[in-house]
Amino acid sequence: MQIPLVMTIIGPDRTGLVESVARCVAGHGGNWLESRLCRLGGEFAGILRIEIPGQNKSSLLAALQQIPGLTITLHAGESKIPAVGGRQTKLEIVGHDRPGIVREISAALARGGVNVEEFSSEVSSAPMSGETLFKAEARLQLPERCDVAALKKDLEKIAADLLVDVSFKDPS
Repeated sequence: MQIPLVMTIIGPDRTGLVESVARCVAGHGGNWLESRLCRLGGEFAGILRIEIPGQNKSSLLAALQQIPGLTITLHAGESKIPAVGGRQTKLEIVGHDRPGIVREISAALARGGVNVEEFSSEVSSAPMSGETLFKAEARLQLPERCDVAALKKDLEKIAADLLVDVSFKDPS
């Protein structure tokens, strides 16, 4: 019987790391279903959802732990992803970087009962000025009871205080 697993990986980035993990998963009869992998500050980090035959879980973990420098964690996943009510939207944030942007935006989302399903951010140099620019994108699940107008007003107030632009977009 196939069992679902969610796996986290982290370790120093190097060529062939993803292939090593994929080889272990496939070599233990597993199926790689979805993942988010990236390089951050010289480290390689990721989260994966896989399915493997139940009897292979221990041997898969042992094989993964043989990959040099990689820290692996396996968690039981859900075999069926539950349906979520409400609707999805996309949030984009752009502005001069300063501490507290993510904290304040995420606090407003939590107050509105909004679930952050995916979040990515980066800091880079602004094209003309060279100033540090913060950019973030989030995929959000708005609950059916969400007062979108009140949420937007709350986010616009925070954006004005932080000197950032915040915009909602329907995901494509």
